[in-house]
Amino acid sequence: MGIFSRTRDIVAANFADLLDKAEDPAKMIRMIILEMEETLVEVRASAARTIADQKEMRRHIAKLDQLQASWTEKAELALSKDREDLAKAALVERQKATDMAVQLSAEIQVLDDALRASEEDIAKLQGRLREARTKQSNIQTRIESANNRFRLRDMYAGPKTQEAFSRFGELERRADEAEGRAEAMGLGVVKSLEDEIAELRQSDKVDAELAALKARLAKRED
Repeated sequence: MGIFSRTRDIVAANFADLLDKAEDPAKMIRMIILEMEETLVEVRASAARTIADQKEMRRHIAKLDQLQASWTEKAELALSKDREDLAKAALVERQKATDMAVQLSAEIQVLDDALRASEEDIAKLQGRLREARTKQSNIQTRIESANNRFRLRDMYAGPKTQEAFSRFGELERRADEAEGRAEAMGLGVVKSLEDEIAELRQSDKVDAELAALKARLAKRED
């Protein structure tokens, strides 16, 4: 069972309402577009058949015109030979051809009206199809954007990220333990003359930086 049953249902449809009520808007818009495309193909096929019927009818009318001229000629011939009865019969046949041509012309006019209606329907269907495809593009963009946001949030706040950071904490703890073991190895070890002199130089650097900092602060206060 299709979403739409007639062309006018498609033209009058409110896509926004259909999508709001749908559990899966992306699937619904795909179904709408598919049915509209199928309907458009059917309407065009019907228009093609109408055009073919008109061509056939016009060929038949042309033959009937020739037939009328033929019966007129025959009636004139019969009258020239004093055969009024044959002339009258020929005129009767000509009238039959005339009546049939008139009937076919009327049918062609009906088909012309149907063809114009089909042309209007095709234009409306194409307009709604463009609208539906635009909505499909918008929905797809929204879905992709939502999926990207979900992936980003999962990346910085998801369980995998939390687990990774918990492992970082564990690694930092191991690093602390390794550094502690290295420092413990130095406990109780007598410092060499070079080590003591290096510490003095480092202490002088720190004292110099401290004095410079105090001087800058004193200038600001002044």
